[in-house]
Amino acid sequence: MMVRKKVAADKEMREPTDEKYGETKSDDHTSGEPGGAGDQSAAPEGEEQYDDQPVSNTDTASVGEEALMEKLAEMQDRYLRLSAEFDNYRKRTLKEKIDLTKTAAESVLLKLLPVLDDFERGVKLMDTAKDCNAMKEGIDLIYSKFRSFLDQNGVKEIEAINKEFDVDIHDAVTKVPAAGKAMKGKVVDVLEKGYMLNDKVIRFSKVVVGE
Repeated sequence: MMVRKKVAADKEMREPTDEKYGETKSDDHTSGEPGGAGDQSAAPEGEEQYDDQPVSNTDTASVGEEALMEKLAEMQDRYLRLSAEFDNYRKRTLKEKIDLTKTAAESVLLKLLPVLDDFERGVKLMDTAKDCNAMKEGIDLIYSKFRSFLDQNGVKEIEAINKEFDVDIHDAVTKVPAAGKAMKGKVVDVLEKGYMLNDKVIRFSKVVVGE
């Protein structure tokens, strides 16, 4: 009787009871219930188990690389289109400039033709005319008409005689002793008239400067 009580006490010490539920905890090595130590599929204590596997860094990098390649292809296509459009624009404007250069003087020449007609009539009149005054009047008329044509197109004569020598509009051919101190450094004679188109010199005046 004393032996049975001692065995029972030893068994009670080896198998502590759960105070909450009053059940004896089974040994971890013999338990076959899910969630026990013997269940290999159970998650370790303090960790959660998920059904979905996380996306790896390799998959993320692959997706990012594909997006970058698509963006690069789009930018290359846009660059090629812009390059082609600019090349077409450059060729078109170059052709327009060439055409404009060829026909730019057309309007000027059309206005100059009446002056040529007057010269031709004057030349014919010289063969039969006996009145020099009439010929002189005709030449003066042609000259006035031509000067008016130049004025209308912005061509002005450069004033040089008795003016201070200016290297920007005058071309000194030679120097001569001045008639007085007032004429030193001034233009005393004009060998060839100069002209300006608006504000640009198209021909310098060839002058003689006093010293």
